Amino acid sequence: MSLTASLLPFSPTKLSTQFIHGSTPLTLLSKPTSSLSFPTPLRHTFLQPIKALKYLQGRVVCSTNDKTVAVEVTRLAPHPKYKRRVRKKKKYQAHDPDNQFEVGDVVQLEKSRPISKTKTFIAVPLPPKNAKKKSGEEDAPKELGIPLESQQV
Repeated sequence: MSLTASLLPFSPTKLSTQFIHGSTPLTLLSKPTSSLSFPTPLRHTFLQPIKALKYLQGRVVCSTNDKTVAVEVTRLAPHPKYKRRVRKKKKYQAHDPDNQFEVGDVVQLEKSRPISKTKTFIAVPLPPKNAKKKSGEEDAPKELGIPLESQQV
């Protein structure tokens, strides 16, 4: 059987598709349709988009500007080559509306709308951490309501 005889069943006269000679208009080809395509989810217009707030914690390094403090945030990141954790520092400008922070204060930075070209955070004071009480204080027996042997007569 020759090559031309094997190609006769596939001759262009027997093939009739809508794609030969550009018979299909471009409007049908522009958007592919498939039975496997997923429908687009309905979006409710009354719901606000959820945005994750970003909190950073750092130390105030400069407070000379009016209503602005420079806060240095230190984080630990692995070294690209040696994989050892290295301290990385970055300075952020934060809004301080009452000029209440001084150099050395530890503050929390809250993400907000841009206030100026470099200020997108608001400085918030950190709540004080609870200091542990000394074990020698006498508050513990009073809390339990049990007198110590040394207090009994």
